[in-house]
Amino acid sequence: MREHEARGKKPNIVFIIADDHRFDGIGAYGNQVVQTPVLDGLAAEGVRFASIYTMGGQTAALCVPSRACLLTGTNVFRATVTEKEVTLEETENPQLWAINPSCPTWPEVYQREGYRTFGTGKWHNGNGSFARSFSDGANIFFGGMGEHIGLPIHDYDPNGIYDSDQAATSEKFSTELFAEAAVDFIQQYKEEEPFVLYVAFTAPHDPRTPPQAYLERYPSEDMPLPGNFMPEHPFDNGELHVRDEQLASFPRKPEEVRRHLAEYYSMITHMDEQIGRIVQALEETNQRERTIIVYTADHGIALGQHGLMGKQSLYEHSLHIPLIMQGPGLPKGKEVCGLGCQIDIFPTLCELTETPLPRTVEGKSMVRMISGEAMAARKNVFAAYKNVQRMVSDGRWKLIRYFRSGGAGTNRTQLFDLYNDPGETCDLAEDPAKREQLQRMEHELLAWQQSVEDPILHERGEKG
Repeated sequence: MREHEARGKKPNIVFIIADDHRFDGIGAYGNQVVQTPVLDGLAAEGVRFASIYTMGGQTAALCVPSRACLLTGTNVFRATVTEKEVTLEETENPQLWAINPSCPTWPEVYQREGYRTFGTGKWHNGNGSFARSFSDGANIFFGGMGEHIGLPIHDYDPNGIYDSDQAATSEKFSTELFAEAAVDFIQQYKEEEPFVLYVAFTAPHDPRTPPQAYLERYPSEDMPLPGNFMPEHPFDNGELHVRDEQLASFPRKPEEVRRHLAEYYSMITHMDEQIGRIVQALEETNQRERTIIVYTADHGIALGQHGLMGKQSLYEHSLHIPLIMQGPGLPKGKEVCGLGCQIDIFPTLCELTETPLPRTVEGKSMVRMISGEAMAARKNVFAAYKNVQRMVSDGRWKLIRYFRSGGAGTNRTQLFDLYNDPGETCDLAEDPAKREQLQRMEHELLAWQQSVEDPILHERGEKG
């Protein structure tokens, strides 16, 4: 019998999502430079998932499709209102942010089941889907990015309109602002029904301008370069000059990358402390023991790896994300190594809380992975980036297929052995000894593309 069954009340859910926080940017994931004591503590007291991946997207603003996949539990071509490739400029059109209205979000499902749902922070998936998902909220930012002080912030609107001219300019750092809304909600909550608290930080996304005290913890000259640092990417991947890649000079300079890493880690440490405020509020209100805390990110980022700065690629640094769950019904100090996908979080939460799962959800619950009854939620993970990149990985062998599109990109394939080459520096696609692995992964990728009706197949007339 689960703990919440014995109490006769379902657990609360505090769901925390960061922006651009890759899997290895946490101490508990093996990073010996970054300081993340709160997240490390949650991992020690709960479950740390080692192999969770995003599915990419059809726009350079990858937070839009990534969050849509996470919220709906559906594949990257179905989760939003458009499946076509979208330019970064087009993403500024709010209609293209929207979640597919036929796919309920998991906060929406919990609200229907009697939960009080409260949202704060970044929402880059349209006003309508926020209104459907949350019965309350505060300090809401509708958009992709901005200065961390001075964001346009909305109060909760029960009518769900959220006119842009009604936004107020924030005076606090975004991370502190959103944590404050979460703490206030927890401290003031007196209702009998359980709650969902959704906290979406804009950190550690650029502009990475942490408070000076945090930046001083990370002297840039002390930052180790990643093992797969390159001055430039070895070939045209179809997106070498997108906005994110313009944030550092070409070719990449080691001292410049070290500065970016120092700012990145500073933002993460500042955010970690603000998460600590939320955890402390749960403890002070006696809610901690009946609350499932989830920490994850929408996607990762390169910051010098492979000569890249952004997340517009299908390497590990862009797709591989952290996932930590702690609370009732979950073991303590458990590492789960099997493959999972961002869309698997929705059904996992539903199984943990015995909440009915909508038929629209394609993700697979990871509860049996947590209990040790299953090794993985899935055999392979897949991802797409615009119409220039596709990826499949079985946890060891990983294939990335590149296409030319609009005059950019290169028609080629990469094959990596992640067991022996986790930094993806040794391409084995031309190795005759690896031909069997190459063909197998090519077959798996094509089968997935067909199953999800990947628009690139129609565009190129590829039917297998």
